[in-house]
Amino acid sequence: MALVGLFNIHKNYDVKQLLQGVDFQLNEGERVAIVGQNGCGKSTLIKIISGEVVADEGTRILDKSIIIDALDQNPHFAENLNVRDAIENELTDLKEAKERYDELSTLISEDFENKKLLDEHAKISNYLDHHNAWNLDDKVERVLQEFKLKEYEYRDVNSLSGGEQRRVALASLILKKPDVLLLDEPTNHLDVYMVEFLEEILIKEKFTLLIISHDRHFINSIVTRIVEVENMNIVSYEGGYDNYLILKEQRMQSMAKTHDTLVKFLKKEEEWLSRGVKARLTRNQGRKARVFELREKAKKDPTLIRKMQIELEREKKSFNRDGEKGVSKKKMLFDIENLHYTIVGKELIKGFTTRILQRDRIAIVGHNGSGKSTLLKLLLGRLKPTKGFIDKGDFNIGYFDQHREMLDNNKNILETFCPDGGDSIDVQGKTMHVFAYLKSFLFPEEYMLKKVGMLSGGEKNRVAIALLLTKKVDCLILDEPTNDLDIQTINILEEKLMNFPGALLFVSHDRYFVDKIATKLIVFKGQGEVEESFQNYSEYLEIEKNINDLYEMEKTVKAKPVELTPSSDPKPKKQTKLSYKDQRDLERLPDLIEELEAKIEEINTCLYDPKCYEEKGLVNVADELKRVEAEYEEMSERYLEVLELYEALS
Repeated sequence: MALVGLFNIHKNYDVKQLLQGVDFQLNEGERVAIVGQNGCGKSTLIKIISGEVVADEGTRILDKSIIIDALDQNPHFAENLNVRDAIENELTDLKEAKERYDELSTLISEDFENKKLLDEHAKISNYLDHHNAWNLDDKVERVLQEFKLKEYEYRDVNSLSGGEQRRVALASLILKKPDVLLLDEPTNHLDVYMVEFLEEILIKEKFTLLIISHDRHFINSIVTRIVEVENMNIVSYEGGYDNYLILKEQRMQSMAKTHDTLVKFLKKEEEWLSRGVKARLTRNQGRKARVFELREKAKKDPTLIRKMQIELEREKKSFNRDGEKGVSKKKMLFDIENLHYTIVGKELIKGFTTRILQRDRIAIVGHNGSGKSTLLKLLLGRLKPTKGFIDKGDFNIGYFDQHREMLDNNKNILETFCPDGGDSIDVQGKTMHVFAYLKSFLFPEEYMLKKVGMLSGGEKNRVAIALLLTKKVDCLILDEPTNDLDIQTINILEEKLMNFPGALLFVSHDRYFVDKIATKLIVFKGQGEVEESFQNYSEYLEIEKNINDLYEMEKTVKAKPVELTPSSDPKPKKQTKLSYKDQRDLERLPDLIEELEAKIEEINTCLYDPKCYEEKGLVNVADELKRVEAEYEEMSERYLEVLELYEALS
């Protein structure tokens, strides 16, 4: 059923035409993402749908029985409200409906043939069902926890930061569950764990949703359709981001005009998706199946839970395939030893040790406020460690911060790139015309004389990143580089960063961006705990979730009496030490497993290289991979077995 319809919509701002002849329909239960370049009219389209902006021409048709609500970019709250009250104030109608339902239930129990009472009771029941408002108190509590608002629940909501206030507003909206929810960049100011919770609730509660977002992982996880604004009109693509890439490539190829650059990008993006994301999804499904299978087995044998935990912890941290040999081949940039950092009594980093090498691409990830940006400032020398040291080699660093401190708002773009005059710049040792270079960052020629201070936040980010990539540096340090960028610009940034020859360290909550760029993770887990992983970020998060599920299962199993299988020997002899074979396997298997992991990586590399697999024979390479993976699984099982036995005897 269509809830909102737009027909032949036109909209101009001053002399610029944004929308021309747009037709759009939003059906009940759809979750639609609007994508397109910054400034193309995405926000205008969503405001016309909400009724906040009136079109110059065309018709907006709305089901008058529905409620449309939107996330305000700058929420406003009444004075003297704490965070909990600010959320609950938005739920007044639902709470009153629940109270009336309870009251009617009592009245009907005394007069169960009263048709008027029964009709009203049924109507309110349907209303509460639609908004899933039966246990609001529990839901308020959960959303406070998941959006990290619990610690602020009795603080004045107007004393919070802008990002925290947006989380309060978002919490209220998802609890209210309007008939149509409009979200403009909802994942801004949310860490990856908050985004996962948001994804879960939007799908579980069956929202009808219209969003603007540059978060491709978020889009791919929740939307049923993507609408792209281009050339003042819209094109609709069914499915999530991966399907959008396939359908858009097909559309580009079928058009009369050639779009070689775009088609080339789309092919690369699609190849990356099919090679990485889909394979990981398959692995994750298998892992989930094993966890669910354990739930039943663990009731009789709780040691299986511990075995799975050990397996997942090892998988999460993975193996540095560069190995120690790689360390000697690459120039060391940072040697970090026993690093501690404490501020106002809060320990952000506790005993962290690592090395950062010449061509490392490292994503620094974790909860908001856990210390990620602090680590960048320690590496830059802007903060001093509380304990431990950072040994920095002799090299140049390029730094991108969220405040774009490298830009002067009073200069135009040409002066920013050519401060000494002229119109040529040096880009990593190559001389280029400044316009040709900036064209690759989607800046038209008329922007060259535009003051930096007159640009939007996204345009300033593009200028700052483009400027940074002209510098001769050995290491780039980036703090949230994708903020305020549209998807097309993020794709350009990804290509530039993947071709950057030096080291790359960046803080980001954008899972898709991290998956695509990073070869290593530094994960801030809270309470000063920092760990490294060579897993893909999405897979790391999935494993982390599986581990948490197992811990919860372990608590449940421990709380119940264990069913023991009767034994023919009433008094089995207790083992006090490892056998010779067990001890030998415990010592030698880790090295053998690492060798097999390296071999699997080598075979997979061959499978993506036509020259390699044609030379060896595709069937032969595939058979070898199957054999080595089977051997790897067998050795891993044996290692977990002896490791568990060793821990039990220790």
